[in-house]
Amino acid sequence: MKFTETKLKGAFIVELEPFKDLRGSFARTFCANEFGAHGLNTVMPQSNLSISGPKYTLRGMHFQLDGAEEAKLMRCQKGAILDTIIDIRKDSPTYCEWIQVELTDKNNTMLYVPEGFAHGFITLEENCEVFYQVSQFYTPGKESGIRWNDPLFNINWPTNEPILSEKDEEHKDYIK
Repeated sequence: MKFTETKLKGAFIVELEPFKDLRGSFARTFCANEFGAHGLNTVMPQSNLSISGPKYTLRGMHFQLDGAEEAKLMRCQKGAILDTIIDIRKDSPTYCEWIQVELTDKNNTMLYVPEGFAHGFITLEENCEVFYQVSQFYTPGKESGIRWNDPLFNINWPTNEPILSEKDEEHKDYIK
């Protein structure tokens, strides 16, 4: 795996390095030793699978509170998504900055999202599957979110009319 830190401290693009032969290919998607060598959280006790049918389904911008903060290792295993993270760590030099990374089933790229970030993604194709590992067990009542089109961040989404859950439609603007 090749690790490239983004402009947001602690957030990494992780490129898989598949071994290919006549049978197909093989790649490691997680190695605690390699993640630990980069100072990343190696405890990932829960894995999640998100399946979205329609193009422009937006899930986010989610974060966890009060000791339930999660690191996430995101991978699109079918289709294509635009993964988006916002640094909401108040003591960070990149506080309130954001990035987007395109993850597809073809580009062998993952995104490591550290604790203290708001996270979301929008599907760029129909029928997307996103697999991700998280560093905490889900804790009901400790989740929150930011409105997807909060003007404070002015995130460049590929549509102004995404498909949202009722819960995501109710997120408020972030208070700095």
